[in-house]
Amino acid sequence: MKFFIDTANLQQIMEAQELGILDGVTTNPSLMAKEGIKGDANIKKHYVDICNIVKGGDISAEVIATDFDGIVREGEVLAALHKQIVVKVPMIKDGIKAIKYFSSKGIKTNCTLVFNAGQALLAAKAGATYVSPFLGRLDDISSDGLLLIEQIVHIYRQYNLPTQVLAASIRHTMHLIKCAEIGADVATCPLNVITGLLKHPLTDAGLAQFLADHAKLNG
Repeated sequence: MKFFIDTANLQQIMEAQELGILDGVTTNPSLMAKEGIKGDANIKKHYVDICNIVKGGDISAEVIATDFDGIVREGEVLAALHKQIVVKVPMIKDGIKAIKYFSSKGIKTNCTLVFNAGQALLAAKAGATYVSPFLGRLDDISSDGLLLIEQIVHIYRQYNLPTQVLAASIRHTMHLIKCAEIGADVATCPLNVITGLLKHPLTDAGLAQFLADHAKLNG
């Protein structure tokens, strides 16, 4: 499973890159705003900066437009910024039309805000590179987000659809582990969820014991 980090924070992206496990980055307008990135030119530069950190990894850059012509116009500009850019398109009627267009032009896409298997099937049929079901947001309204991931994986495998399932809105380490068990192709999450996989009290206790024993033997 690929690990993407869901942030626009360059420091966190560099930290994940230095860990040696980072495969890509997802961003959105809210994450850009959180980092104080304002203005079209600054946002575009920020995307390029991210690409330069995560060499070879896919970087999702989201369009703001919701009409076909606007999505295509914005998406083509974003895709031209860097070869690693993946155009992030909302799951709406004109979004599906735009994904089909981008697919015909060889532009990678990430269909975002997916909340049911039917939407995921439409995105795959249109040729999306990635589909992003938001499991955490479903959990927030007492729906089973992990079940949705499982349904989408099953449908895609059944018909050999090449679209990759990018599990999004991951809130904690068990979400991440369960997505791996289910067979999601990619998980995107905050850095603390990834680093949370490092932690176990028995690891800490075992290391402390090893170090204590070493100290005894070596005076």
